[in-house]
Amino acid sequence: MDERLISPTDHDQENDATLLANARNNAISRLVRCLFAERLLDPDALLWTRDGHDARLPLWPTRRVLHFTDLRSAPAGTLRNRGQIEVLDSSGARQRIDDPAALMKEIAPCLAVSPAPDGLEHLLHDVENSIENDILARRHRQNWSAQLRRKITEAGAPDFLGYLEESLPPHLAAMTLDQWGALEGHPFYPTWKAKPGLATEDVIALSPEFDARVRLRIAALRRDWAYIEKMPHVGSYSEWFSQNFPDLWQSWADGLLTRGKSPDDWLPLPVHAWHLENFVRREFAPEIEAGIFDPAGPEIETLPSMSFRTMLPETQEPRPFIKLPVAIWLTSEQRTLQAKSIHMGPRLSTLISDILSGEDDLGDGLEIFVEEVGAILHHPETGDEHPGRFLSVVYRNVDALARTDGLLPVTVAALLTAGPVDGRPLICELIARRGSETEADVVAFFHAYARTVIRPALAMYLLYGIAFEAHQQNSTILFDHRGLPRKLLIRDFGDGRSFAPLFRERGYDLKPFSRKGILPTTFDDDISLVRSFVIDACFVCHLHEIALCLSEQYALMDDILWRTLRDETEQAFDALRPRMLSDAFWAEEREAFLERPWPTRSVLRMHLERYRDYRVEHQLPNPLASAQ
Repeated sequence: MDERLISPTDHDQENDATLLANARNNAISRLVRCLFAERLLDPDALLWTRDGHDARLPLWPTRRVLHFTDLRSAPAGTLRNRGQIEVLDSSGARQRIDDPAALMKEIAPCLAVSPAPDGLEHLLHDVENSIENDILARRHRQNWSAQLRRKITEAGAPDFLGYLEESLPPHLAAMTLDQWGALEGHPFYPTWKAKPGLATEDVIALSPEFDARVRLRIAALRRDWAYIEKMPHVGSYSEWFSQNFPDLWQSWADGLLTRGKSPDDWLPLPVHAWHLENFVRREFAPEIEAGIFDPAGPEIETLPSMSFRTMLPETQEPRPFIKLPVAIWLTSEQRTLQAKSIHMGPRLSTLISDILSGEDDLGDGLEIFVEEVGAILHHPETGDEHPGRFLSVVYRNVDALARTDGLLPVTVAALLTAGPVDGRPLICELIARRGSETEADVVAFFHAYARTVIRPALAMYLLYGIAFEAHQQNSTILFDHRGLPRKLLIRDFGDGRSFAPLFRERGYDLKPFSRKGILPTTFDDDISLVRSFVIDACFVCHLHEIALCLSEQYALMDDILWRTLRDETEQAFDALRPRMLSDAFWAEEREAFLERPWPTRSVLRMHLERYRDYRVEHQLPNPLASAQ
């Protein structure tokens, strides 16, 4: 036979080599984007050829030059590497750079900041771990996609979204999409899949991008050793838990009685299974021995959401989300659940719910996942809750996913993730539902999308001083059957920022959380930290990325979507002007959003400096200022 026969082993090796190359390119592209956005390398020093894609960066301290064969410039100072990178030495010799470590070591002497002594080493370790996990996830995605294509064909469904709507209850369809969207990660995190210290089998077993199922243990915490925060409509913690998890409550109570303990003296406390076996039993051995914490109890199977440690019980009848601490380093931070989240989640949920109950227009375009109850280990004598960051829980109401109105909830990150049918971002399936995908169709869709996000986000901020962290993970869009966006659905209020003078002026109150060593989230004097929260999460990490995706996917020219984004932002400001506290405040905020550079978190710099400052920011060119 003339044809070359490739054995399955050859196919596997070829596939693995491709996955490795793609993962390295992905990591390099993320680093390039962060390096220039944060001005750790000066983007103004790039020397461009006439075609606007070939660029060279002199590395003066080493007398070398970085050559980018295909570097694309986009609004907001975004530089995306689409080709090869090579380094030229003083003799003109060329060396190709094909892994992130080589890139970082090449440019390290030229960085605009001085990394911590071990900063570069830690960064490269986490990037390498990201690459390993990226390969695992994309290998799994190939198999998952193939399975879904078969199911979609067998069901005769028009597309992936249609198949989920027809085959699953709304809350489980939404969670499948949430897990599907966990593949790509935060756009400005160069260590987006880093889980150092977690074994490969645990990465696969616990991570949402692997369609994982994770068991939680319903342990027991002595009632007098717990601090409870709850919304006003909630009775007692135990009563709420028994109503929302009746079978679990009964099994938990029966187990305590069997062990000679009265359920009245204890509270059910879910604990992530990995966290329990790999951290809690060791670190909380004294509390277990002293009878403060009982690790025994029934278990429940859950779907981990995009955040990894917020879980939804996999039940036909929707049950509340369970947000837990997990002593795992994810994207360079240990995912604890601090006292701030326990205290402020229910408090902010109450404040926002009260506002929405009196704002019909705002309520028509905005829903929230209310955080009804939180609990944390609390020393009854000293009041110390610091150890409790590893023994705590927040319950998030799931009603917003249990739709009866036909709207489909899609987490924003899933919109930007390639679908299993044609490999295009899932947002394209929604645009295609109206029958065509011309430039006019895409622009009209983005007009509606931007309006759906901007109007409620700006109204809550400008009128009430409440900043939603409306990035891709925390934002869900509710779409109608025609694929049009109808509502913004927001989650995660534990770290939400607010400016007290604005909501107080309108008759509302919020008890702030204050602890030594924990950054505050409620501010009285300076609104800039609240504003930057909105700009960074909502405009930079969310709307900016949607516009980039659609512009590239549909080859849109002339920055048309940035003009659309400016138009919708201007209209939102005009609509809110009559209700704002003063024209001066309106003008100041309008200039900050539409004209001045956008502040955003310097994630790569924080990593290099080993997180000595969690609030370091940099400025991005405002794409709306140049889109007039």
